[in-house]
Amino acid sequence: MSAAERQRQIVGTARRLGSVEVTQLADDLGVAKETVRRDLRVLEQHGLLRRTHGGAYPVESAGFETTLAFRTTMHVPEKRRIASAAVELLGDAETVFVDEGFTPQLIAEALPTDRALTVVTASLPVANVLASAGDFTVLLLGGRVRGGTLATVEHWTTKMLAGFVIDLAFVGANGISREHGLTTPDPAVSEVKAQAVRAARRRVFAGPHTKFGAVSFCRFAQVGDFEALVTSTGLPAQEAHRYALQGPQVIRV
Repeated sequence: MSAAERQRQIVGTARRLGSVEVTQLADDLGVAKETVRRDLRVLEQHGLLRRTHGGAYPVESAGFETTLAFRTTMHVPEKRRIASAAVELLGDAETVFVDEGFTPQLIAEALPTDRALTVVTASLPVANVLASAGDFTVLLLGGRVRGGTLATVEHWTTKMLAGFVIDLAFVGANGISREHGLTTPDPAVSEVKAQAVRAARRRVFAGPHTKFGAVSFCRFAQVGDFEALVTSTGLPAQEAHRYALQGPQVIRV
């Protein structure tokens, strides 16, 4: 097996399983661990994987995006902590945008039910969570529904969103980096997220530590556009400080 074939297999395995480990890959491929580590370095340089201690996980890109169903199986306790911490930033907001994705869905579930809130969302699962819970007015943005994420996109969605001035937006991303800002694989999704950022007075990013340093295809915001980045302690404190230098408070839970 050539290096290129081996690396394609590694990427395929990472995308199928959500992550790979050096030891297991070495056994499966019949090569030395150092060979696997070298492959992972190359794949990280090409923007296909992000290395971790002892392994790697796939970066979402124009050619690969995980489904909402898959996201509900990954880093769930971490995402629940992040969602709870993000909701603590609600303040006196009366109108809220909640993005598509599993972490935003958990944010929706954590919103206080003892106060009136108007929630704008492109996410069908978020709308479903809130429609019959608490004193919420739910505005579901119309548009084409993406099957993998169950969220609406395209000009119907962005036109409706452009008519609002929103107190606080809870925004997710497929990647966030100091160099390239917040990114997502699909241009249609990027347009919705960019419009949400423009419409909101305050913006909070919420996502697991695996999003940091990852770069996807379409940039929709800069790190400095956000008042806070909420993530887990999996993001090293020194790296969190580097993001904070661009403006936002970085909250690690």
